[in-house]
Amino acid sequence: MDNPVYLLGHSELELERLKTQARYVEPVTRQFFCEAGVKVGMRVLDVGSGAGDVAFLAADLVGDAGEVIGADHVATAVVRATQRAEAKGLRNVSFRVGDPTELEFDRPFDAVVGRYVLLFQTDAAAMVLKLAERLSPGGVIVFHEPDWSDVRSFPPAPTYDACCKWVIEAARRAGAECNGATNLYRAFLGAGLPAPQMRMQTFIGFGVTCTEWLQVAADFACTLLPKIEQFGLATAAEVNVVTLAQRLRDEVIANAHMIVGRSEIAAWSRRGAS
Repeated sequence: MDNPVYLLGHSELELERLKTQARYVEPVTRQFFCEAGVKVGMRVLDVGSGAGDVAFLAADLVGDAGEVIGADHVATAVVRATQRAEAKGLRNVSFRVGDPTELEFDRPFDAVVGRYVLLFQTDAAAMVLKLAERLSPGGVIVFHEPDWSDVRSFPPAPTYDACCKWVIEAARRAGAECNGATNLYRAFLGAGLPAPQMRMQTFIGFGVTCTEWLQVAADFACTLLPKIEQFGLATAAEVNVVTLAQRLRDEVIANAHMIVGRSEIAAWSRRGAS
């Protein structure tokens, strides 16, 4: 899997961040996968499994009659995902170390899924094309990606707006694609697949209803702090990772800001569909 610009790493802190994020986005990922056609009995390949949360979701959808194989090129992530699967008693999930576009599998898949993977690829279309070749005829490929294009607040919340700007600019300058809508559409068409079906959901909230999203945003800024400093976007003192999440919550609650968060976007298509 071509991911030279993967900038979030696989530290213990990052793997924990992925678990926190997974709790926040699990409902929308589940909705996307169900609408795309991931269902009981399917054999599924999960791309870029990380800590395993997407694979666990897919395993729930396919049931005991199905099978999920997760792949990640980082061994520590695969070890963590395998340990979690064992702790959950999941027998229909396994994980492998390696590039899912190059690993050898004994038979094709009914579905290929991934979340927050394509934004880190230098050639997303090439990756989608190679993964689509892993599908049985009529099999579905579905990716869930983020889009930060419309994050904002009203009236303006200075700390929130700055946090989002740090994340967007650090990711952009490091080479990651933050515009999931455009990236997904181009990737699927560039792979020669039929024009994908696409869906978008965006978080909008007020006051205490924003708590989960604000934590996700703060966690991103904390993970990206080295890049934020490297690119001169803010100093460590300005970000202040220890207090950032609480400052965001205090600001939003005290001043009744309307918060528009990151959008969650999915695209899917079928191999051999017309």
